[in-house]
Amino acid sequence: MTGSMEPYLKKLRHYAGHLPLISADYGASEGWVGANINPTLPLEQVTYAVLPQTGYFEFIPLEVENSASSIHYLESEPVGLTEVEVGKTYEVVITTFGGLYRYRLGDIVKVTGFHNATPELRFICRRSLVLSINIDKNTEQDLQLAVEEAAKLLDAEKLEIVDFTSFVEKSSDPGRYVIFWELSSDASEDVLRGCANCLDLAFVDAGYVGSRKIRAIGPLELRILKRGTFKEILDHFLSLGGAVSQFKTPRFVNPLNVKVLQILSRNTTRSYFSTAYGL
Repeated sequence: MTGSMEPYLKKLRHYAGHLPLISADYGASEGWVGANINPTLPLEQVTYAVLPQTGYFEFIPLEVENSASSIHYLESEPVGLTEVEVGKTYEVVITTFGGLYRYRLGDIVKVTGFHNATPELRFICRRSLVLSINIDKNTEQDLQLAVEEAAKLLDAEKLEIVDFTSFVEKSSDPGRYVIFWELSSDASEDVLRGCANCLDLAFVDAGYVGSRKIRAIGPLELRILKRGTFKEILDHFLSLGGAVSQFKTPRFVNPLNVKVLQILSRNTTRSYFSTAYGL
């Protein structure tokens, strides 16, 4: 319920009603990392105590550089489980009994404290870049914040975003960001044009803003999908042998993932280009 799953919290709370929601543990395909020992905390504040018996853990210290709200990281040498410091940010490295050796999970976490001698972690985001064309660098977290900002414009029409993903379109010159939305119902043309502009302006990374102003990156495109598109994407991944419990909606579609791009393309019903930086 954290990281890339956080956008579903609002909907989950709606359907759960008075039932308490608990994020029990922090795991990955490569192995279990931690357990939630404070289940009464709000999900936005949940932490996980590392389970030292599940593998050998190391942590790469990351110095966070904020550039107009975009996040970049400078690395230091890895430290051990008991050498991490409260308040600092790290990337998780795991060595497992199954044979993985010093495997970088790509997960960014923050140490919030210790339970006995094991650190408690708060999951921040995935480290991998989501969107980049020129000198711009926008992470999964940047994309999520942009979508949340634009989604506020849907409130007046009592609509919500079922799910979303993104793609970098480089076949045109200049390249541009493409954001895909599946909505709960139809929205007006004016609202969707406003959403396209809002998305474009919500990416506040200095590299992106500068590139947009000098036309090194083209106008952001918002594509609206047929209802049921992300269910089709889920079915595609399951047909490849994936497990439902391990599926996460891809927030960035790699150009090599031709099948998913085909699903998105044939299910696109409307398209809107941002005019936020002029035509």
